[in-house]
Amino acid sequence: MAIAEITVIPIGTGSTSLSGYVADMQRALEEAKGITYELTSMGTILEGSLPAILEAVRLLHETPFRSGALRVSTSLKIDDRRDQDSSSRQKLESVERKLREQ
Repeated sequence: MAIAEITVIPIGTGSTSLSGYVADMQRALEEAKGITYELTSMGTILEGSLPAILEAVRLLHETPFRSGALRVSTSLKIDDRRDQDSSSRQKLESVERKLREQ
C-alpha cells in the first residue's frame, strides 16, 4: 500500500480564503474508490494502491477548476513501500516507540 500527501492550491480565486475549495475537494474524495484519506491543516493524506492514489490525485487537482479556480498548483509526496504493509498510523507508531525507548 502506498501513502501520499497532497496539497492542492487554487490560484486566481479572488479571495485568500480557500476553505470552500478544500470542502469541495473533500466531498470529491468521498467518491474515490480504493483509498482512505485524512484531512490535515496543511493537506490531505491518502492511502491505497498507487493507481487508486493517482486517480484520487487527478480528481483532487481537477476539482478546483470545476469550482471556478483559474489556476491550480498541486504538490504531491508518495511513500510506496513494497517490502511490507505500511500505513500512516504504523509510521507514527514506529516513531512513538523509538521516542519511548530513549
